[in-house]
Amino acid sequence: MAHERLTPRQWASERLERLEDLSVSKIVPSALTLLGLCSGATSIVFALHQDWKAAVTAIFCAMIFDMLDGRAARLLGADSRFGVQLDSLADLISFCLAPAILIYTWSLSQMGPAGWIAALIFCVCGAIRLARFNVETARDEGATQSYPYFVGLPTPAAAGIMLLPLLLSFEFTHGWVRNPLFCVALIAFTSVLMVSRVPTPSLKFIRFNRDDRIAAVLLAGVLAPLAIYVPWATLVVGLLIYLATIPFVIHRSHHGDEAMHPPRPAPIFSKDPRD
Repeated sequence: MAHERLTPRQWASERLERLEDLSVSKIVPSALTLLGLCSGATSIVFALHQDWKAAVTAIFCAMIFDMLDGRAARLLGADSRFGVQLDSLADLISFCLAPAILIYTWSLSQMGPAGWIAALIFCVCGAIRLARFNVETARDEGATQSYPYFVGLPTPAAAGIMLLPLLLSFEFTHGWVRNPLFCVALIAFTSVLMVSRVPTPSLKFIRFNRDDRIAAVLLAGVLAPLAIYVPWATLVVGLLIYLATIPFVIHRSHHGDEAMHPPRPAPIFSKDPRD
């Protein structure tokens, strides 16, 4: 049956009703997500112009927006399936495609087509990681139990690890850190972790008691000046600390109580149940 044609007044009234349904609480998280996407896309432009520091900065800006959008959604009660999908699309650009193009233009291009294939592998594994995360989020929707770590390496963390060679080159001479073989080894490491079931640290599940909050404030007071005066070295130290905590998280997940064990992750490739 054909849809009834709306008069201009009816059309305007319908659009106004839709606008009234929108609220700041619904717009803010998605706006932050889109800012993260724009930061990732901007990083690609900087990489193509060989402005390495600006490209790296843009990716870390995307990480900040990625942290803020989820917290804003939970704080404002604006969690939605649309937000989950949009966030994954933004992550694909900012933490998979942008780092891959950046590391390719900075180092892997010396290897010719093989270097681009290595960059593509990172993108593909990141896309698989995000797709699996979306499936698991939909499956676990409404669950009351959460787990204090991620299953597999999150794409923002993978992007940060991929940027380690550039961060090191900003503080020291290029030398071996720009060697494409070193970058390929990092790609292999992060790609395997992204699609694996290895538990990795999750900052979003950290809970502070009163004493911990005081210590956290003092630590922030120490780190803030360092981040201002030696930002690249501070980021290197932070990423190395993150990597060092992974074995402890693995040990705790294997030897902790039953609540530490999440349900089996969704398979990467499986037949669509609708077929």
